[in-house]
Amino acid sequence: MAETTVSRETAYLTIADGLATVVMNRPERRNAFTSEMVSDLTELFQLLVDDAAVRCIVLTGEGQAFSAGADLNYMRSIKDAGEAANIADANALAQLLELIYTHPKPVIGRVNGPAIGGGLGLVAACDIAIGKTGSKFAFSEVRLGLAPAVIAPFVVKAIGEKNARRYMLTGDLFNDETAVSIGLLYKSVTPVDLDSAVRTVTDSLFVVAPDAVAACKDLIRQVSERSLDDVQDYTAKLIASLRAGAEGQEGMAAFLEKRDPSWRFEPSEPDED
Repeated sequence: MAETTVSRETAYLTIADGLATVVMNRPERRNAFTSEMVSDLTELFQLLVDDAAVRCIVLTGEGQAFSAGADLNYMRSIKDAGEAANIADANALAQLLELIYTHPKPVIGRVNGPAIGGGLGLVAACDIAIGKTGSKFAFSEVRLGLAPAVIAPFVVKAIGEKNARRYMLTGDLFNDETAVSIGLLYKSVTPVDLDSAVRTVTDSLFVVAPDAVAACKDLIRQVSERSLDDVQDYTAKLIASLRAGAEGQEGMAAFLEKRDPSWRFEPSEPDED
């Protein structure tokens, strides 16, 4: 399948064979983000919301780092823009994280190197994150006189309150093994195995029903954020709707008829080097 590329100043998107890859592209700054990068990433993720040809998204960084978080030179300069501009800047990052977290397509973090500060917010917002052995991580904000405020809702969901206290309050560096143990990463693999590990996950997402996956993502979010009594009506209505829907009917028919469902997608084999 032909590859499509959408390039912006600080990030780019490729789409091929049902897979979209969003790449932060400031390797000379270890993919530290500015307002422009946040805007570029937001635009690229929004382009994918209604793209039926895309089954899942991989988010990664160009070069040897995933993301060093917010660019410190940029953060120092924006202090002179006034409170309203600073709040708008913070809200833009919050909206990007929410877009990734609630995106109807599964988002896989390909954590190809260190992730620091706000970069860990991006990791936490992904549905599944796979990291490279030897990578280092830190919530470094307190060591700069700051707090990881905007990323906190996503990070605490991912690693829990106690782990957040341990690493947010100290700003200590931690390694990929710790990142796995606290739930920030699903797994870590050697650099040579990173792409194949990501591919294993994306291949699994090509055989599931895309609308059901979107519903499942929303289901997980709703169940985690609402009380048991409040969520009961929502879950009952959701399963009733899915059972009667086109994917549910097709999936049950395919199972009974011992055939593949119509949505099953077989990606082509990656080219050999």
